[in-house]
Amino acid sequence: MSKYKKSLLIYLKGLGMGGADVVPGVSGGTIAFITGIYEELLDSIKAVDLDAFKLLLKFKIKEFWKKINGNFLLPLFLGIITSLATLSKIILYLLDNHPIPIWSFFFGLIIISAILVLREVKEWKAGVFVSLILGVIIAYFITGATPADTPTDAWFIFISGAIAICAMILPGISGSFILLVLGKYEYIFKALSNLDVVTILIFAAGCVTGLLSFVRVISWLLKKYHNLAIALLAGFMLGSLNKVWPWKIPTAYRVNHHGEQVVSFTKNVLPTEYLEHFNKDPQILISIVFLAVGILLVVLIEKIANYKVKPAK
Repeated sequence: MSKYKKSLLIYLKGLGMGGADVVPGVSGGTIAFITGIYEELLDSIKAVDLDAFKLLLKFKIKEFWKKINGNFLLPLFLGIITSLATLSKIILYLLDNHPIPIWSFFFGLIIISAILVLREVKEWKAGVFVSLILGVIIAYFITGATPADTPTDAWFIFISGAIAICAMILPGISGSFILLVLGKYEYIFKALSNLDVVTILIFAAGCVTGLLSFVRVISWLLKKYHNLAIALLAGFMLGSLNKVWPWKIPTAYRVNHHGEQVVSFTKNVLPTEYLEHFNKDPQILISIVFLAVGILLVVLIEKIANYKVKPAK
């Protein structure tokens, strides 16, 4: 395969990873695993270390590029960025105009992803159950306490990027899922859609910092305490389902920095209470359909992963 064809193929895989990370519950790490670049991705990120920066400072560009596997990372991240920028408009349109179906879709994605992640636990012991329950409790209270409109200060955007990017390298949990938990999902995608350069750069700086700081920690945890780490991740996902429950009503408001009244807290309700509060169709049948589509999508991805991996053994 020629150099240009190989770069194009990597770019297309990046498109797939970015497309997956747009949707809460589908992980870019899963797509990397399916397409056979997962280990190369981890190794390439780990290569961006102090020695690499020393080469860069000495203007040894060729050696630096080779060390970090630049011919792989550049087209991959260009593909991810392209996907995020283009799909963000579609997601925002759906959230604004069809919130119940899209949140139902996300609900299905997350619940089946959590179940599939739990299948990666090799041995169930008391500590694993404790880890799972702890993850559920922590995520439930965090998402319950998280306002619908979290801070838009630079420090919070930076931290959101640092935490969310770590999910990209974990099969089973997505960066968008983390942004949902932090209450910054719509905000970041609006910034991407509107080309808000300042917000994008702050978020990107957080992503780079998080990726370089935590990739080794995550790799170590998954290798050293695999079952505990996987159970905790699955617990986070299950405990955060209340964040994507399709039927919510506002319980508190605040005035944002634009002088607009926005929802600060919401509570989950049954479709009947949603109907009484808003006098709108709760779209129960449609929500069930979209929930099922979300479940089927993740199952299909998992089947493809198994199909790709088995012949290589």
